[in-house]
Amino acid sequence: MIIPSSELRIQICKCIIDFYHAEPPKQHITGYQQASSSYKIKMAEVGGLAKIMVQSLVLFENQLVEKLWVLKTLQHLSASEVNCTLMVKAQAASGICAHLNDPDPSGQLLFRSSEILWNLLEKSSKEEIIQQLSNLECLLALKKVFKNLFTRGLSHYDRQLRNDILVITTIISQNPGAPMIECGFTRDLILFATFNEVKSQNPLVKGLKFSNSYEDFELKKLLFNIIVTFCKDLSTIQLLIDGKVILALFTYVKKPEKHKIVEWSAAQYEELQLHAIATLSSVAPFLIDEYMLYQGNAHVLAFLEWCDSEDSFFSHGNSFHGTGGRGNKFAQMRYSLRLLRAMVYLEHETIHKDLCEKRAIQQLIGIFKNIISKYNDKEEAILLEIQSDILLILSGLCEHHIPRKEIFGTEGVDIILHVMKTDPKKLQSGLGYNVLLFSTLDSIWCCILGCYPSEDYFLEKEGIFLLLDLMALNQKKFCNLILGIMVEFCDNPKTVAYVNAWRGKKDQTAASLLIKLWRKEEKELGVKRDKHGKIVDTKKPLFTSFQEEQKITPLPANCPTIAVMDVAENIRAKIYAVLGKLDFENLPGLSAEDFVTLCIIHRYLDFKIGEIWNEIYEEIKLEKLRPVTTDKKILESIITASENIGKMVASLQSEMIESQACQDVQNEQKVYTKVQATHKQRELANKSWEYFLARTSNVKTLKKAKRLQEKGIESSRYSEHPPNAVFHPTDIKGLHTTVPSGGVVTVESTPALLVGGPLADTDIALKKLPIRGGALQRVKAVKTVNEPEKSVPA
Repeated sequence: MIIPSSELRIQICKCIIDFYHAEPPKQHITGYQQASSSYKIKMAEVGGLAKIMVQSLVLFENQLVEKLWVLKTLQHLSASEVNCTLMVKAQAASGICAHLNDPDPSGQLLFRSSEILWNLLEKSSKEEIIQQLSNLECLLALKKVFKNLFTRGLSHYDRQLRNDILVITTIISQNPGAPMIECGFTRDLILFATFNEVKSQNPLVKGLKFSNSYEDFELKKLLFNIIVTFCKDLSTIQLLIDGKVILALFTYVKKPEKHKIVEWSAAQYEELQLHAIATLSSVAPFLIDEYMLYQGNAHVLAFLEWCDSEDSFFSHGNSFHGTGGRGNKFAQMRYSLRLLRAMVYLEHETIHKDLCEKRAIQQLIGIFKNIISKYNDKEEAILLEIQSDILLILSGLCEHHIPRKEIFGTEGVDIILHVMKTDPKKLQSGLGYNVLLFSTLDSIWCCILGCYPSEDYFLEKEGIFLLLDLMALNQKKFCNLILGIMVEFCDNPKTVAYVNAWRGKKDQTAASLLIKLWRKEEKELGVKRDKHGKIVDTKKPLFTSFQEEQKITPLPANCPTIAVMDVAENIRAKIYAVLGKLDFENLPGLSAEDFVTLCIIHRYLDFKIGEIWNEIYEEIKLEKLRPVTTDKKILESIITASENIGKMVASLQSEMIESQACQDVQNEQKVYTKVQATHKQRELANKSWEYFLARTSNVKTLKKAKRLQEKGIESSRYSEHPPNAVFHPTDIKGLHTTVPSGGVVTVESTPALLVGGPLADTDIALKKLPIRGGALQRVKAVKTVNEPEKSVPA
């Protein structure tokens, strides 16, 4: 390539290009075999051919034909990742970009250069390419190319190339060190992004209009994207203000006007509308004054009112931003709420006050209620996201502001309770119920706690029961937040009764649930306990495995130590606080194991204080400080007292365990006694049955039993009858049984004439003769009273 022969250089480029477009030989040469294309390409990669071709570009700055052939060759070579890496090392990106505006009547130079830059960005280190292009020379070249294509490009090819250059520029603008502002490129791009919405007298855009072609549509979206990139650099804020970006974007935050001639189709306008609102969510938080100047809250709330209305609007649901919004206005509502949420999260009182004055709280609650009533059966991720955002916005507005919590009121509490009644199985569906529940718990904290009427209404509607039901699911991600809410709620004197009244599965009480969570937390933290839950180390009764591994190091007074950080990093402190509000002495439904654990919980604060003093003592030793005698004695006394508390608790736990063991033995003995009595009764019943069978199968046994029966009867009678006493015989003659006979009852309901006498052969039947005389007998036929007489033939 160094040899100054144009034909040789062009032929070399043609040969390399032929590697990628090889044709079979026209005639085969005997004794030779043609090398395959893949082999040639591999050898080009191994030999570093791409790097050499990049370096040779310097030779052809004023020779357009050779330069175009080299660029064409590099275009083919850049299809390989190996070649792209070699080209990057040879500074191909900056070298090619700097000469984008070189004279070229054919237009091939710009086309091939942009294609090479695209391939380098896709197939090599993106960060290194951005670094190479982030210089004034490259950006000035890109700026000139883009301006020429934007203002003068009319063909389909020019528009495509324009968009490609803008994408490359957007990637470069992600680098904060790129001199985009210095070269004036940022100002021009902001102008191009807003000239259609905000009228400008700049000659660059005079007479320019967008068409509804696909390329112009894509350009508009790319310009929105680069505005989002610009807002991340605070040095561009003033340029965004000067360009009236907020005003331009708010022109899309409105109800689509029917029968209005616009440059975009309905589907394109809808997509641009959603894209503009999404862009506002990123840009508006940096331009608060501009947002308020152009009545941003009023625009968004009016747009939300249209989204919630019954207006017949059929969304196309195109693109990423329109997901889930086909045939409805959910996509518009979602992005409007995202914008509102972004502004509320700034915690700017002017924005909050303006929203509340415009009745945003009542409007958002109304939207939430409409969604529940209309689409409660629909399980769509977009609806859950909308509900989550509404609750987050309400939380941001009401937090630390009691009058706004009062506005939230009972209607707001009702929507919170509705979400809390969601089937727990849906939390694992992946649609977003977890996020919605987190937003709900946050709104309880921000919108209800501190407002006593709302708290009382929440309690009356069994909200505490729902919180405890959620906590009983044993999902750690919810427990911490729920316990924090419980701690705050227990400041209300009415709460304790509701907490104690709650019953979970298997009649579990709230106290038992909290103690169970404590044991589970300590197991995960690796706290040392024996099999009964008893304290093992009385010096460090609360130490976790992490604390055991970490060595104590001296820290400044304003830095929290490991023992202090432990309070915030797990839920034990919150459980202690809730049980303290419930009164440790009168907790219902606890087992012996629960009481053993409760001893530790009761002394949590004492143990934690002792733990911190122990850290102080160890730090003093490490720093080789010697406290004065009085301080040393006091410090040792505190540590000894803390250890004594641990020993006392361990002793109390031992007594409880022994007492429970004795109780278990007594209960076991009672059970054994009951089982023994049952077996004895069963044996007696078996013997009685055997004796009964013997009487029915053995005549001698029967006679013996009869004699014993008669003897028993005789022994029970008086030996001498009292005077004037009436003696009633108890024997039924004619019976041959040895079991006591019951009373004899004569049933008169059924005439004996119909059924015959059951005792016809007994002595009783003979004594009680019927009117007709003789024993009761069955008759063959009975004539009824009202039966008509049959005519007798003569």
